[in-house]
Amino acid sequence: MSSKVTISGDIGQACQAVEQLRIKVGIDRVKVSKVAADLLQFCTEQAKSNPFLVGIPAATNPFKEKKPCAIL
Repeated sequence: MSSKVTISGDIGQACQAVEQLRIKVGIDRVKVSKVAADLLQFCTEQAKSNPFLVGIPAATNPFKEKKPCAIL
C-alpha cells in the first residue's frame, strides 16, 4: 500500500513540475542588455527629483532641527 502512495505522490509532483514549465514557456523574455539600458535611462531621468542624490532644501526639510542643541 505504501508503494501506491509513493507512486501517486511522484505523479503529483511530476504534474506540478509540468504545470510550472508550461507557465514558464508562456513568459515573454527580454534580453538583459535591453533591460539594463532601460533601467539606466529611467535612473538618469529620475535623478533630478531623487532627494538622496540632490538633497532636501532646508526650507522644506521636515527633519530640520528647530533650534541647536544647548548641551553641546
